[in-house]
Amino acid sequence: MCSVFTLKPCNVAIAAASTITEPSWKRKYASASSQVVTNVATIAPKNRSSLLLKQLGIPHTDLRVEEIVERQSSNKEFYSSGSSSFSTDHELSRKIKPELDGEFLDESYERCREICAEYAKTFYLGTRLMTEERRKAIWAIYVWCRRTDELVDGPNADYMMTNSTVLNRWEERLEDIFVGRAYDMYDAALTHTISQFPLDIKPFRDMIDGMRMDTWKSRYQNFEELYLYCYYVAGTVGLMSVPVMGISPTSSASAQTIYDAALYLGIGNQLTNILRDVGEDALRGRVYLPQDELAQFGLSDRDVMSGKVTDGWREFMKAQITRARSYFNLAEEGASHLDDASRWPVWTALLVYRSILDEIEENDYDNLNKRAYVGRGKKLLMLPIAYSRAQFRPPALLLS
Repeated sequence: MCSVFTLKPCNVAIAAASTITEPSWKRKYASASSQVVTNVATIAPKNRSSLLLKQLGIPHTDLRVEEIVERQSSNKEFYSSGSSSFSTDHELSRKIKPELDGEFLDESYERCREICAEYAKTFYLGTRLMTEERRKAIWAIYVWCRRTDELVDGPNADYMMTNSTVLNRWEERLEDIFVGRAYDMYDAALTHTISQFPLDIKPFRDMIDGMRMDTWKSRYQNFEELYLYCYYVAGTVGLMSVPVMGISPTSSASAQTIYDAALYLGIGNQLTNILRDVGEDALRGRVYLPQDELAQFGLSDRDVMSGKVTDGWREFMKAQITRARSYFNLAEEGASHLDDASRWPVWTALLVYRSILDEIEENDYDNLNKRAYVGRGKKLLMLPIAYSRAQFRPPALLLS
């Protein structure tokens, strides 16, 4: 189980290339001190993000999120011109206006639209309310993220997981996209999107690192490690999306606080994915749960693999669900500071994903044998609620 885009196979064929480099952060958090689950899980939603990160031990400086925000929020042309090389210090790429035939480009975006409509039906409905330029850009980003996820979680996952060249080749392809060289129609849509919006390459690269993480790591000793994984495979989606969604011109919040909220929505989504898919992941020999917190409730991998729901498991799940909800609560505070036309799809995604946690509770915390899901009827009922929430404009954000 990887990012928030793991739904159905896309059957994407990608050429292989050079060897993979072990992520520099692979051992960085191996000896990080564990956090008592009761302290983490009961963090008040109203707490500021800096306090939350301090208690979790994962400052933004380690993830360099501020750099992304600064570059994507700048009104200046922060991409260099005249050189196709990438800066390893600043993770920047050259902003190029790709020369694409109009009909070809229209078809490229249409293909992206079809995939989004097929695999993210509720979110897709919300994107239809956005301006044409923004919805097309979101479709292009969605498709790239989905294809990236399928590298290690799709129909060819076994090959991808053992072939160390694939993800490096995909990253090289990403660099080509950012300098205006597209391999196929989907790449062409993203290349054009990059030329229209101030998208930085770092969140895209970070997502690829998240896929790399899945090739060598199947256990997480504490929440610090798990948070990093969630950032790489899902928090990055929020960082990619804000420049396209746009920030309301009437918002009094800083760009950093709005990006924080988008990041937390991604974290909340991924934590929810993890809790929903515990049983399925266990069948693949993977446990995306903090090992130290399992132990605090007298649990271990053996209990996860057994499929037996005990009182200890229920109490453990209650704490995990509380944590996931805290991230959704933090995300709420920023959702209404986005551009007017972008709020509804974001609120819809937030409400639908958070309701998966309700379904786990309804299943008596049996996510070992049952997959919680939100039915079509419930999703449709959330649309007017999301629309109503999207109309609210809070005076200021409380995250920073």
